[in-house]
Amino acid sequence: MASKTLNDWQQRAQSLKIEGRAFIDGAYVNAASGQTFDCISPIDGRLLTPVAECGEADINAAVAAARRAFNQGVWAGLNPRARKAVMHKFADLLRANLDELALLETLDMGKPIGDSTTVDIPGAAYCVQWYGEAIDKIGGEIAPADHHLVGLVDRVPVGVVAAVVPWNFPILMASWKFAPALAAGNSVVLKPSEKSPLTAIRVAALAKEAGIPDGVFNVVPGGGAAGKLLALHMDVDCLAFTGSTAVGKQIMQCAGQSNLKRVWLELGGKSANIVLPDCPDMERAARSAAGAIFFNMGEMCTAGSRLLVHRSIKDAFLEKVREAAKAYTPGHPLDPATNMGAIVDGIQLERVLSYIAIGKGEAKLLTGGERAEPVSGGHYVQPTMFDCPTGKERVACEEIFGPVLSVITFDTVEEAIRIANDSDYGLAAAVWTGDLTCAHDTARQLRAGTVWVNCYDEGGDMNFPFGGFKQSGNGRDKSLHALEKYTELRSTLVRLR
Repeated sequence: MASKTLNDWQQRAQSLKIEGRAFIDGAYVNAASGQTFDCISPIDGRLLTPVAECGEADINAAVAAARRAFNQGVWAGLNPRARKAVMHKFADLLRANLDELALLETLDMGKPIGDSTTVDIPGAAYCVQWYGEAIDKIGGEIAPADHHLVGLVDRVPVGVVAAVVPWNFPILMASWKFAPALAAGNSVVLKPSEKSPLTAIRVAALAKEAGIPDGVFNVVPGGGAAGKLLALHMDVDCLAFTGSTAVGKQIMQCAGQSNLKRVWLELGGKSANIVLPDCPDMERAARSAAGAIFFNMGEMCTAGSRLLVHRSIKDAFLEKVREAAKAYTPGHPLDPATNMGAIVDGIQLERVLSYIAIGKGEAKLLTGGERAEPVSGGHYVQPTMFDCPTGKERVACEEIFGPVLSVITFDTVEEAIRIANDSDYGLAAAVWTGDLTCAHDTARQLRAGTVWVNCYDEGGDMNFPFGGFKQSGNGRDKSLHALEKYTELRSTLVRLR
């Protein structure tokens, strides 16, 4: 079958039925207040659908349904193999509906359809399958004890898990929360970003079709008020959040003001990508440097937004990066040939443009720096690079969440490590070198949750824990370690005599 064209995707979009209601206790429902908000496509500014604006009554209903389902054991009480079978069917349904989900993701968030079809939806399905497979593989412990005792240690589901997820990878980031939470036996209340709620709403019906019982998987669209209601809710046992550091701090405060619910945070980043003179492949390093900041329009918490280049190779290397950046010229997100789509909405567009304006006043513009308009009415920005003479410029220190790269020059490895670690964040970092000893020594000193050597943003499977140091958050998504977030340890001691 021939691959789809821009026209094919546009025709499919015209006939697409879009659901905008909340999903509570196994059914789509309007917000109790009747209120909605407009879901606008960043591609061209057109209205996609009104979406339910969930308020206190809706949050309470979703949490109550989740609690009832958990207490009744309709999901947590199933045998492990039974839950595993449902999770596998859920993953199969995500794959079976790939085109629809990818189209929703692109229309809603603006990312290229080529990424939605090959990264976001397949990645979410893989995540659900991976954690489904783990369900009957994880056991407990028999702890050493006095001979008149048997000591058991097991992990039990925490209960009701609220997942508040971001707009940059809407369903992929959501799956990193709800898949391990469901695998551990919890009930879930998912609050997608108001900027990109459509795939989460649609996926709720697929969860039910797969066999996940009513009340176990709920979706409550809404803005920050809905997230705060979940953070303050006395019957939510755990809240997992991905988003800005500022909002993460507020969520932790809400947990302290309410029931001390477990809070897990994956927050901002200003990741350093270090290129040393003995880099074994300058061409690949340059392509990776461009991809590290321009993929997904730079709307990535792990974006390699600080490019640290040794002075001796700076000019030649930056020329290669500028050339590689040409592959990210903004285009129509529904065109399979497009590598850079739209910024998610007008608010984020203005934020990015304001930082570019700041950068023009404090650094040297190397490329880009302007708004683009491949589609009338949409939100697009050229891939932009600044040469930052001190590394203290705002564009070099503050998270922009857009396609803006800050280049910083260094003279020694020690200086590069110091610059890389001189940040409030510690999510990711990379180093390019042909010296194995230098690679290990540098990786050990970089204060980041993920360090890549001679690559960037690789390792897309689920085996590696993902999260950050410092103000990039706590806890880890992905890997078996994520199950620790959604379970409690329980010790059971049995006296034999």
